[in-house]
Amino acid sequence: QVQLVESGGGSVQAGGSLRLTCVASGYISNKCMAWFRQAPGKERERFAIISTGGGSTNYDDSVKGRFTISRDNAKNTVYLQMNSLKPEDTAMYYCAAKNPQGLACVDLAKVVSIYDYWGQGTQVTVSS
Repeated sequence: QVQLVESGGGSVQAGGSLRLTCVASGYISNKCMAWFRQAPGKERERFAIISTGGGSTNYDDSVKGRFTISRDNAKNTVYLQMNSLKPEDTAMYYCAAKNPQGLACVDLAKVVSIYDYWGQGTQVTVSS
C-alpha cells in the first residue's frame, strides 16, 4: 500500500510560480506518477505524467512549457514546478500513482479510474 501526501499549494498572482511536492510512504520507483487537477464544477484531469525512471514525460497542451514534472525515487518524491501561472490554473491538485503493468507510462490513458493510489490534494489559487 502506498500513501501519497501533496504539499506546496497556495495563493499566488498571475505570472507567479509554485512548486508542489508529493511524498510517498512506500516504494514508487516501479510506478508511473502523475499530476491531476480539478477545478470547481469540472472533471478531474491528468495534465502531467512521468515514467518510472523519470526519463519520459507527457504534458497536456494547457501546461506545456510552463509546468515541469520530475521525480526523485531515492526520496519517494514527485515534484511539479509551475511557472507563469494563470487564473485558469486554479484548482485542487492531486498526485496519483499507477503500476504500469508493462505499458509505457506516457501511453497510459488519462482516465481517473485506472490510477491505483491518490493523495488528498493541495489547493492552488491564482489571482489576476
